[in-house]
Parts: sequence; C-alpha cells; structure tokens
Amino acid sequence: MFPRLFHLGNFSLPTYGVMAALGMIAGLSVVVRGARREGVDPDKAWNLGIIGVLAGIIGAKVLMVINDWHYYTEHPKSIFTLATLQAGGVFYGGLLAAVAVAFVYIGYTRMPLLKTCDIFAPGIALGHAIGRLGCFAAGCCYGKETHVPWAVTFTNPLANEWTGTPLNIPMHPTQIYEFLVEGANFVFLWWLLKRKRFDGQIMGTYMFLYGIARFFLEFLRADPERGSAFNGALSYTQLISIGLVIVGGILWARGVRSIERPAAVTAAR
Repeated sequence: MFPRLFHLGNFSLPTYGVMAALGMIAGLSVVVRGARREGVDPDKAWNLGIIGVLAGIIGAKVLMVINDWHYYTEHPKSIFTLATLQAGGVFYGGLLAAVAVAFVYIGYTRMPLLKTCDIFAPGIALGHAIGRLGCFAAGCCYGKETHVPWAVTFTNPLANEWTGTPLNIPMHPTQIYEFLVEGANFVFLWWLLKRKRFDGQIMGTYMFLYGIARFFLEFLRADPERGSAFNGALSYTQLISIGLVIVGGILWARGVRSIERPAAVTAAR
C-alpha cells in the first residue's frame, strides 16, 4: 500500500510510525478521560501510558526477534537495520512488557490496580486499532493467500524490502480484520466503562474478547514473526491468547463473587 508518506533525500517518514503515534495519542486521550471518570489521578494515568508505550515498543521488537531467532542469529546485524526499526513487532510482546512495567509503576505510585487497568483497556483497544491501519499501510502482519472478493494484493517494493511482504499475491487483509475487531472492542468497552459493576470488569472483558478473536485470526496470518509451538499446530501468540482468555475469565469470576457475597449477606439478615 503506502509504506512511507514521503521521503526527502535520506529522510523518509514511514506511514506505520505516523499511525502508531496517532494511535498512542488517541489511546492516551481516552485513558485520561476514563481516569477522570473513575476518580484516578489523570496525570499519573498519562505518565503510566507514556511509560507503557515505550516499554511496549521495546517488548514488541524483542518478541519479534525471539520468535524469528534462527534468522537473527544468522544475520545479527539485521536487528539494528532500518527495516527492523520500522517493523511493527509482535503486539503481545509489547503488551506483556507494558503490563510488567505498569505493575511496577502502579505499585510505586500506589494507584488502584484494577481500576487503573479498567481505564486503560478502551485506550489500548483504540490505539491498537489505529496502529493496525499502519500495519496495513506498511504491509506487515499480512495474511495467507486467498481468493475471497475482499483479498488485498501488495505491490509496493518497499513493503517487501522493509517487512518481507509477498508482492502480487492476493492475501487476507488480516490487518483490517484486527482493526475492525479492536474498533468494536473500543466502542463496547467504552460503553461498558460507564456501566461497570466491579473493578477489573473492563480489563477482564477486553482480555477475554481480544484473546478469543486473536486466537482465531492467527489461523489467517502468514507472517513468520509470531513463532510456532507444538510442531506448528499453534503459534506462540495463540498460546498467549489462551492465557489472556483465562486471566480475563478469572477477573470476571472474582468480580462476580465480590458482588454476590454482600448480596448473600444482606439476604441472610
């Protein structure tokens, strides 16, 4: 599609970078609004968002290198190339790194853990949705060959040069699939935030919904950065998706019990 917006001499502006920045700004704006609504310090929420984004960028690159370790051990200089820098990386690597750093920051600043997670869930979904449009422009995170009417064919040589995207082959627009999933998640989570019944409900819902969607979308992906497990039966990303669904279910079960317990005590009286 359009891997870069323009170039001037040796300088070029990658479309993915621009979309990722827009996604970050939009996501953080949602987080700050959610923080005010939930009674969380918006300045702390903003700072946490910035730290999480930086950790996410590093984590996404690290997991990308780990998943394609054989290639990078044979071509170690590739880790420091412009192509690697401009590649989106693996989303789950970024998510896990951001979560780890967030736990440390939340503990240090004594922010309410589950309430903070809830205000971040819609912002993560929105930022990720916009970022996937950047993936579509760059050609990364591409799908398997298909001949469905909505298949996309990449022809820009830069897409192949920067991310290894196959050219002139109709493929599933997996980037758009995920954009639609995350866009729908954002709308639903923002609606649910106004009606939440317990802390952890919004993040638990996001983890459950996205985990299921990503697990099945992985079957349509063809890019190699996600790694494989069980002799290729599943990708590492699918294993992480299963973990997200389990943790999301636990948050829901915990929250429902916290609601039912006081109700049972009241009824007993």
